[in-house]
Amino acid sequence: MSLKGRVLFITGGSRGIGLEIGKRAAQDGAKVVLAAKTAEPHPKLAGTIYTAADEIVAAGGEALPIILDVRDEVNVRDAVEQTVSHFGGIDICVNNASAISLTTTLDTDMKRYDLMHQINGRGTYLVSKYCIPYLKQSNNAHILNLAPPLDMKPKWFGPHLAYTMAKFTMSMCVLGMAEELKPDGIAVNGLWPRTAIATAAVKNILGGEELMNISRKPEIMADAAYEIFNKNSEDFSGNFCIDDLVLHDAGVKDFSHYADVPFDQLALDFFLPNETPLPDEIKNS
Repeated sequence: MSLKGRVLFITGGSRGIGLEIGKRAAQDGAKVVLAAKTAEPHPKLAGTIYTAADEIVAAGGEALPIILDVRDEVNVRDAVEQTVSHFGGIDICVNNASAISLTTTLDTDMKRYDLMHQINGRGTYLVSKYCIPYLKQSNNAHILNLAPPLDMKPKWFGPHLAYTMAKFTMSMCVLGMAEELKPDGIAVNGLWPRTAIATAAVKNILGGEELMNISRKPEIMADAAYEIFNKNSEDFSGNFCIDDLVLHDAGVKDFSHYADVPFDQLALDFFLPNETPLPDEIKNS
């Protein structure tokens, strides 16, 4: 298993899960494109594409920071072309960029509605679209969407319909593109966390420090993504993966280092189907 020399195009890669996925790949000597909007320091959000690039290099990889707004088709096309010009191709596309607003229909203004759909669903579709011609030239190509299983239960729609619709659009891209790209040997999978993950979104939007303390570290998502990228793209596609189950299947039995509290104190994430397995090794960590 190695991602040495592989080229990863990661949206929203300046911090959080996207950056951790890049750093994990960088440990093998991967080439990582950090495509995100944050070029200048943000008062509430740590990191820019340039500080992220420094972390990729420190981890052992090569980095290319690119300013990217996934809503802008010309910007996306140019970012992909810049990647290919710099690194020679694309092997892995990670659709990590996302927007969230946990508001009811009456409390969701249309500007926010549009933002979520433009970034989550349309952005995922658009970035994938422009990466696909180059992924076809890779010998083990992967598209990974940070998207949940399509669990069509009313409880996921009622409290925050607009967000659920936008997020599930990313999931539908997994379902559709996996089938569409099967003849090309391009794997398309979704990855979703069982628990809340300690990111800036959790801290600033969802629950502050209290929720951060009962969340797992983003490294668990990065380690799970790493396992997926090393699978044969012709054999492993169209799956909605849960982070700790991917790692459990890979032989990981101790999950305690991913969190500061025992599993039974962790906050579960949205969109987790009731029938999601919970092996004893996970439950007891």
